[in-house]
Amino acid sequence: MHQGVTGAARSLTRIALGAGALCLCSALASAAGITSDQALRIYNRVAGVPAPAAALSQMTAAGDPVSAALIATNDPSFYNNTVRNLAAPWTNRAQSVFVPLNDYTATVVGMVRDNVPFNTLLSADLVYVANPSLGTPAYSIANNDMYQTMDDNGTDLSQALVPAKQSAVSGLPVSAVAGVITTRGAASAFFINGTNRAMFRFTMMNHLCSDLQTIMDTTRPPDRIRQDVTRSPGGDSSLFLNNCIGCHSGMDPMAQAFAFYNFDPVALQIVYTAGQVQAKYHINNTNFPQGFSTPDDSWNNRWRAGPNAVLGWSAALPGAGNGAQSLGTELENSAAFNNCQVTRVFAYVCLRQPSTTADNTQVTSMIASFQAHNYSLRQVFAESAAYCMGN
Repeated sequence: MHQGVTGAARSLTRIALGAGALCLCSALASAAGITSDQALRIYNRVAGVPAPAAALSQMTAAGDPVSAALIATNDPSFYNNTVRNLAAPWTNRAQSVFVPLNDYTATVVGMVRDNVPFNTLLSADLVYVANPSLGTPAYSIANNDMYQTMDDNGTDLSQALVPAKQSAVSGLPVSAVAGVITTRGAASAFFINGTNRAMFRFTMMNHLCSDLQTIMDTTRPPDRIRQDVTRSPGGDSSLFLNNCIGCHSGMDPMAQAFAFYNFDPVALQIVYTAGQVQAKYHINNTNFPQGFSTPDDSWNNRWRAGPNAVLGWSAALPGAGNGAQSLGTELENSAAFNNCQVTRVFAYVCLRQPSTTADNTQVTSMIASFQAHNYSLRQVFAESAAYCMGN
């Protein structure tokens, strides 16, 4: 069984332990410290394994639940199971946790461990690789051998991963790298075949917690919708006007950022053709010849106006640009991105979605803390565990 399956199984064990915990009378401990029972519960929420005596001693002396939870994040199981299992579904279309380790998941694990600002996830020139001392195969954009070897060997990700410039190891230009978007793991799942709209859709799902059906907007102009989208599906133009336009009028202008990217199914690697639009952007161009013909990788966020302004786009950014890196910056600096990360961690640690007034107040507080702590997702895990340690 590969490490992804083992990691998921351990995560399920953690969930079972957490769900079976008895409720405490008090959700938060006094400033004088926390009890051993509370420390045990926090440790289960964070790491999913029994707490060593030394860690329990440190946690009870920590002074407050959040500081205690941060101690629990030092356990290797937090990275090998909890964080890995959170990130693994983001790397595949089936959204399955039962997948091998890859550069996408490893980068998320490394960023959480090192407190790298998580609001650079979709734009940084960064990828986490194996420490050279481990003797794994070298990083390659043509295979997953490095990460599969770590999986096969049961390598401790809390110690094994080191940061590298993605542009240096992948051969992509610095201006073409876009954090996890341009990792081999993401490219093999979302740039392969199709029209590159999958990369946009799954990035929205995974990192803004918004699938296209939930953010449809039929009020945006249709002039950037590509030629492959028929304006009369099934001979009925009303379907286009009332349905198709709702997604494509916003998605197509932004997915244009990926116009120079592809994943070669033969060479099994990401392909970047600077200045040259991939042929996939012009397939089925006779469906509606009067539609938009993609000339370059310029993109525009038309959802800054209209109903989707509620996603909270940054006023400090122009809302337009060229290429995946600048689009990633646009997405990761939205209020929706912050809310998505915090809410997802809350649900993962607390084993439920926020549903009460107190829960929602806590999420709002953790969003502010996420930003105040330089977008440390590790901090969000700690605050979630402290809040939910009694229920």
